[in-house]
Amino acid sequence: MAQNNNNNNNNKSKMEESEYDLIIVGGGCAGYPAGMYASRFNLKTLVITKLRGGLITMTHVVENYPGFISLTGQELANNLENHAKANNVEILDDDVSSIEKKGNYFNVKVTYAGKELKAKAIVLATGTEHRHLGAPGEKEFFGRGVSYCATCDGGFYKDKIVGIVGGSDSAAKEAMVLAQNSSKVYMFVRSKLRAEPINIDRIKANPKIEVITGVNIKEIYGNKFVEGVELDNGKKVELSGIFIAIGMLPQNDLAKSLGVELNKRGEIIIDKMSKTSVDGVFSAGDVTNMTWKQGIVAAAEGSVAGYSAFEYIDEKFNNN
Repeated sequence: MAQNNNNNNNNKSKMEESEYDLIIVGGGCAGYPAGMYASRFNLKTLVITKLRGGLITMTHVVENYPGFISLTGQELANNLENHAKANNVEILDDDVSSIEKKGNYFNVKVTYAGKELKAKAIVLATGTEHRHLGAPGEKEFFGRGVSYCATCDGGFYKDKIVGIVGGSDSAAKEAMVLAQNSSKVYMFVRSKLRAEPINIDRIKANPKIEVITGVNIKEIYGNKFVEGVELDNGKKVELSGIFIAIGMLPQNDLAKSLGVELNKRGEIIIDKMSKTSVDGVFSAGDVTNMTWKQGIVAAAEGSVAGYSAFEYIDEKFNNN
């Protein structure tokens, strides 16, 4: 009988370990602050993330996050993670395969650990993924001259000619990263540069960077590796690598499955308290309809989401 009681206690312990007040999907500029605030309100909180730190880790230099004059994206991500850990936030390196609402609770299935977790509330901080160009050769030469991250792959092109597609602030920063190693950097811009004025000035002042406006990439060509690009004006430019920075797409699959309302761009619609259209589901960061995709804005939204989750749980489960 004692052995059965021990087994029952063990099973109960395992079940309790799989139950959380709040589960946050995404460990980046929005997810970690959400976890930190929620945990400070005594919520048992878990962050599940495929990429610790999110896409900010691929940013070479961050100079617009208040409190830090200049640091790398990885350093900023580490600081956010360590702050969350200091407040007893649990972190699971995994992918969420599904979330299903049953009654007042959410069942969360994770892919690699093969677990099913339970939570009273959810924060979707799933971020974005790189938008693809759609030109012939992009898919075929991915990893063989086609890249979406200068910080990750720029070092492979030391003293070589490379190109970058895009005219945003992110594209400008990527071009400057590439110019540190490459002998020449072409920027292929569909209309005009839309970067911050300070970065446009830096681009213009860099002799390695040449901006070509009013063009699109018609084809990426090569043999085993990229050898050049053909533009829609008929010109060909020989180069060894092409980096694509033409925007991001919201990672909204989980939101769709929960019936969360999205806007025309596929972003999660939230109110000023980070609430979505589904009771108990909150969202923050680049995956939302936030007006400005910046790390500091994501952190603020995440903080609001963590507090809103606390208010929701307190009212729903503690005021009976």
